[in-house]
Amino acid sequence: MSGLLLRLAGPVQAWGERGVFHRRDTSAFPTRSALIGMFAAAQGRTREHALDPYPHLPGRPDHRDLTITIRIDQPGTRYRDFHTVGGGYGPRNALRTGDGTYRPEKESTLVSHRDYLIDACFTVAVEGPDPLIAHIAETLEQPRFGLFLGRRSCLPDEPLVLRHHTPDPIHELKTAVPLTRNAPPRDDTPIPVTFVWEHPPPHATDPEQPDREATSEPIDLTTGARRHLPRPLWLTTEPFPAGLHTGPRPLDALAAYKLGAPV
Repeated sequence: MSGLLLRLAGPVQAWGERGVFHRRDTSAFPTRSALIGMFAAAQGRTREHALDPYPHLPGRPDHRDLTITIRIDQPGTRYRDFHTVGGGYGPRNALRTGDGTYRPEKESTLVSHRDYLIDACFTVAVEGPDPLIAHIAETLEQPRFGLFLGRRSCLPDEPLVLRHHTPDPIHELKTAVPLTRNAPPRDDTPIPVTFVWEHPPPHATDPEQPDREATSEPIDLTTGARRHLPRPLWLTTEPFPAGLHTGPRPLDALAAYKLGAPV
């Protein structure tokens, strides 16, 4: 088992959990389903085959062998955008109703409410079998399909992949990966940083009681047949060394870390 480290940052992100039809929400952090979908896109897998196992890799691993831990560097700000769907295209191109007929022209325009995270940044550790981790890292660097942060309008900043392989990605998250946060630390006091765990962290006070439940375990990602199961999550606040804040030039610190130089 090993892991890779990702940095998910960009002007806008959107990690829907319960959004349907014309109301699209966003979680406060990346969802497991969206990340697995990103890995599948990088490999050129369609939605119908996104959750298939990997027969060409030793042990035939699949997405269920992955464990994801998220460090919330910067939570961002929620923003709601209003889109119009349909309207102005003529009666034969109007929106359809549930029974397949067309909506009347005067009712063919719907307002879509879509939530986004503005200026958020997350550092993610993905752990799993070595061959699968290596395959995911390689394809993320040279993706076959476009990558996005939850929705197609949300493009990721660089660098996306911080480390292709590390034997202890959780230790790296807590002690080594530069922290991207707009507000610099005021002194050398450790910075409180929120972590999201898919399994109880070693220091959990009650491993049997998760802090929340997210409907983020993908069962089917096919359009029109998407299904997810709930998954427990644990949230902790970890002290982070103030000296690892990226400072006013975050790309310099991140590039130095990615290349293995002192930060």
